[in-house]
Amino acid sequence: MRSLIIFLLAIGTQLSAQEGGISAFVYHRFGDDRFPSTNVSLDKFEAHLKFLKDGGYEVLTFSEAIDRLKRPKKGQKAVVLTIDDGYSSFYEKGLPLLQKYGFKATLFVNTETVGGKDYMNWSELKKVQEAGIEIGNHSHSHAYFLNKTDAFFEEDLQTSEDAFIEHLGTKPTIYAYPYGEWNAFMANTLKKRGYKGAAAQNSGVMHSQQSQFYLPRFPMSEFYANLNEFKQKANMHTLVVSRQEVNTNGFSGSKSLPRIELEFTENKLKLEQLQCFVQGAECRKSIQVVKEGLVKLSIRPDRDLKRRRTLFTITVPDSEGRWHWFSYLWVIPQIAE
Repeated sequence: MRSLIIFLLAIGTQLSAQEGGISAFVYHRFGDDRFPSTNVSLDKFEAHLKFLKDGGYEVLTFSEAIDRLKRPKKGQKAVVLTIDDGYSSFYEKGLPLLQKYGFKATLFVNTETVGGKDYMNWSELKKVQEAGIEIGNHSHSHAYFLNKTDAFFEEDLQTSEDAFIEHLGTKPTIYAYPYGEWNAFMANTLKKRGYKGAAAQNSGVMHSQQSQFYLPRFPMSEFYANLNEFKQKANMHTLVVSRQEVNTNGFSGSKSLPRIELEFTENKLKLEQLQCFVQGAECRKSIQVVKEGLVKLSIRPDRDLKRRRTLFTITVPDSEGRWHWFSYLWVIPQIAE
């Protein structure tokens, strides 16, 4: 049976979202070249910070950025720096550089590994908190929750919250989904329990017309962290999508060819230069401009997807030379990591 997953997004003018957009970045390890896929060299990280300082950027915590999305400043230059997992390399190498430049950041911690090999302990996390770094929840077990029951997620959330309260004296109000995998139940549970918002791992720009409970972040690692790429993403604009449909031939975990259909306003976009990318496949696209500048875009891979997580990405410039970005993370829970 054919299933249809539909996301209806708040519709507004593209200009208002651009003025209020905020690029968020996610780091993991610092100066630890044993793991290049999640590590950033200290030279590259400091180059990022120096660029932000010299360019007059405002560096916000994740929760501050959520508040700012509701009340954007005209002409703002703001970014968010986040760190996942609580590795010791952040405490030993990343934090001193942040302090050198006087910047804030948000650290998302999974509580089960605290004090383990290569991870900060609670005493170090307390010092990080006292240094002005925001602490967010990254679950207890860092499990693949799409392969677990709803009850498991709720129990895991309670366990992590109890640990934060015991050791840091407070429960976080922001959350980062492990591996960027989430569903509506998880998002609604966080909202009901008083969380302000949550971070995913699909790349893109935070903006006011998307849910606060799956906000995008650009990954920073040795593969993506050169200064030119960082600059481009710090100045990226969002592609504001008013309607999004994901069509499959079965459940959301289908291995068949998903087709993503988007609607957005043309609004000075150079559609002839629109590019789409699908991890592990070629992207097939179809663009149609209908009444009053409404654009209908359909994208799909040219082959069956074999990865657990596949990122669909769209980039398009406008007539003023600004680039706009949209991405969607397709997850096949039946495929093991």
